[in-house]
Amino acid sequence: MSSVSGSLRSRKVKMTENEENYAAVLYGPSDLRIEKCPMPEINDDEVLIRIECCGICGSDLKMYSTGKCGFESVTEPIILGHEGAGVVVKVGSNVRSPAVGERVAIEPTQPCRACAQCRRGRYNLCPTPRYCSTAAAPGNLCRYYSHVADFTHKIPDNLSMEEGAAVQPLAIALHACRRARVRVGSALLVLGAGPIGVLCAMTARAMGATAVLMTDVVASRLETAKKLCATHTLLVTAAHSEQHVAERATELLGTAPDVSMDACGLASAQSIAMLATRSGGTVVIVGIGGERAEVPLTGAMLREVDVRGAYRLLNSYPQALAAVSSGAIDLKSFITHHFPLERTKEAMEFAKTGEPMKIIIHM
Repeated sequence: MSSVSGSLRSRKVKMTENEENYAAVLYGPSDLRIEKCPMPEINDDEVLIRIECCGICGSDLKMYSTGKCGFESVTEPIILGHEGAGVVVKVGSNVRSPAVGERVAIEPTQPCRACAQCRRGRYNLCPTPRYCSTAAAPGNLCRYYSHVADFTHKIPDNLSMEEGAAVQPLAIALHACRRARVRVGSALLVLGAGPIGVLCAMTARAMGATAVLMTDVVASRLETAKKLCATHTLLVTAAHSEQHVAERATELLGTAPDVSMDACGLASAQSIAMLATRSGGTVVIVGIGGERAEVPLTGAMLREVDVRGAYRLLNSYPQALAAVSSGAIDLKSFITHHFPLERTKEAMEFAKTGEPMKIIIHM
């Protein structure tokens, strides 16, 4: 195992398992390989984590399928994964928490802490965040991973490691619902019943939303959404115009939605959201789509519909963990499939079918 430079005071626990580090490395579209990697080193403010499991995210799937997601693209091999959870096996000399042996969920960012956005407290908008599984930082689909200690969070004793991993997309959903200003009694339209869309709906219900309509093009996802969170569902086909879907949303909810959320990143979903949302309501764009989109913005502006982005997450990990620990949000039902690390490529191909809700990779 590699030594930790300048950290003679670092504390560690004996590693009884195979100390070799393996990771899921993406070289380009559909070119994913399980490779042996160097054991990470840590500095005085970091911890070394033995990863137990890691969820597959929609952005991982986009990177795997197309080689790009948003402004990120595969220009050199990268380790995928940013929904990691594991056990701390070594800590740097400056670290007081977490301790060796504690289970932690990894908030997948390492912001610069010095830019204007970080100083304002909006570290999710840091221009150099070293976000996991990007060109700036490796991901968590590996056996061992190093991370800044203060962006790891202790997993409550009553949660499984799998739930600890799935807290990452829940934290994104919580941030999105805050941006949407969800209130008690809110009526929501959520476009896209994939993992983020379903978690946005589950979070909104926990925050007091009384009516949630979810749309998708995959019937099985709507069935899962109905079981977990949706009060209404709508299967969308190519024959449905954007105006038709917006009108059906109002019919099914019994009112124009107070909040509409695009959880799939499609221009058509963003258009429907702007058409459907009540005057003075809020549209939140959560899904990452193309660089440009043509949407009916003027009509939304004339009705004072607020259009907001929700990017990654912000100060929402502790609340997300608490919500799951208290039983306010059930992540066990949200996790549907499990694969070992060596079958990560198979898991990615399966995720492309749209059948699974949340896949967990076990190391």
